[in-house]
Amino acid sequence: MDESAELTIGEVARRAGVTTSTIRYYESLGLIPEPARESGQRRYDETVLGRLAFIGVAQAAGFKLGEIRELVRDLDDGGGMGAQIRSLSQ
Repeated sequence: MDESAELTIGEVARRAGVTTSTIRYYESLGLIPEPARESGQRRYDETVLGRLAFIGVAQAAGFKLGEIRELVRDLDDGGGMGAQIRSLSQ
């Protein structure tokens, strides 16, 4: 990970507009990957901001966190999610 792209949990929370406890909770659910640690502190790549934005949009659209976990799993596996979204939205 490029050191200039590493963000602390506080920086991620501030930029994403969520609390640090929300970020930890999302990690525990597998919605965002567990970050690298430096001296025991979480260090995130800036890509986590896009993932948090996606989670927020999906929640606003009415998806539950378990459903969002399925969607991001498909993304992580390199699969499309069009069919998955249609199925879940019904």
